[in-house]
Amino acid sequence: MKLVGKYINKEGSGYVTLRPEDDEDMWHLYNLIQEGDQVRAPAIRRVQNVTATGSTDSHRVRTSLTLVVTHVEFTPAITSSTADTTNPNSTTSADVTASIQISGRVAVENQHARMGAYHTLDIEVNRDVRIIKDQWDSIALNRVEESCVPGRGAEVAAVVCGEGTAAFVLLSEHLTTIRHRLTSSIPRKTSSSSMHEKGLTRFYSQLYDAFLRHIPYASPTIKVIVFASPGWIRDSVYDYIVKESERTGNKALLRAVREKGVKIHVSSPHVHSLVEVLKSPVIAAQLKETKFAKEGITLDRFFKMLGSDEMRAWYGPDHVALAIDRGAVGTLLISDQLFRASDPAERKKYVGLVEAVKEKGGEVIIFSSMHESGQQLNQLTGIAAILTFPLDVEVVEAEEREAREAEGEERRRAEAEAAGNKS
Repeated sequence: MKLVGKYINKEGSGYVTLRPEDDEDMWHLYNLIQEGDQVRAPAIRRVQNVTATGSTDSHRVRTSLTLVVTHVEFTPAITSSTADTTNPNSTTSADVTASIQISGRVAVENQHARMGAYHTLDIEVNRDVRIIKDQWDSIALNRVEESCVPGRGAEVAAVVCGEGTAAFVLLSEHLTTIRHRLTSSIPRKTSSSSMHEKGLTRFYSQLYDAFLRHIPYASPTIKVIVFASPGWIRDSVYDYIVKESERTGNKALLRAVREKGVKIHVSSPHVHSLVEVLKSPVIAAQLKETKFAKEGITLDRFFKMLGSDEMRAWYGPDHVALAIDRGAVGTLLISDQLFRASDPAERKKYVGLVEAVKEKGGEVIIFSSMHESGQQLNQLTGIAAILTFPLDVEVVEAEEREAREAEGEERRRAEAEAAGNKS
């Protein structure tokens, strides 16, 4: 992401102008833009002119529009897929990058759009977007700063295989992107051994070609290239890519696979098994400083704590807020989905919880809901905490009720005394 311009006054209101450069930047924009913000971006508007004879002429014009946002929608990149090339009816689809659609009313009138008219902006990469907020909170400002750090990119490339299937995946700090899916029909070995071998060879060849197209193996940001499968297939795929790169003289690929390649056993040939990959000691050691690996490790630690010492593993907004009030939270796990709340008061509540934990010396990990670990956290209300000391939920809730009752009794007593003084 490129920071084009920024002005935020002492009260926290102002604008930031950003230029998204890839899918991850689009995800950052989606998380920055809230209902009620103003967004200015290029747009195409259909304009109708009425001629002197009464006929109408319609044409499209390029303009820039400023909208008061009423709805924001993120569409992730569409995965390309290659079906069995032996099937004449099979198709290959092309890659489509992520997109954002912003709906709202026109806030600044121009010759092509009247004030208050509804419009939808289609946000594209390499086009400047200005976001204007009445209040830039700490979460939004941190995301702007994080998104503009140079040198970001995918840090893990993975090929998750089954016999005749493969998914090519890239993991960056905030996104899990399935770049391509491959399906190839392989005859059973029981029917014909030679047909089975030919089917496997065809599958390996298709996989090799897809690997070259969809895995940026020479990228300096890629730390690990994972070959994962439930059985032996990962070893065969790895060996085939090494031999083919040697045969074709592709030295860059050969070096990348030998230096960064890791073969990992997983329970199923599906993308969600990447959670198992990230927990692997071999992978965890190499990726311990990356955001998504830290998310997976922390969530795993929370679930283990929940099973062994549940008084130190709390989840749910109300319970976590109680634990924060008592200064008991060592690590706060919170999903970025909660900060996209349409109600500003609800977002402010979660921002307040994050700031309270940091002020008390705790650690805060904001999970991306585009990673498997973030989706798991969302199923658990989107917020959880690992406590530094045990607290009994029932005891804490009882104390809260007693405090509220005492406060109510004190208020009623004060009101009664005030009424008596008046009389």
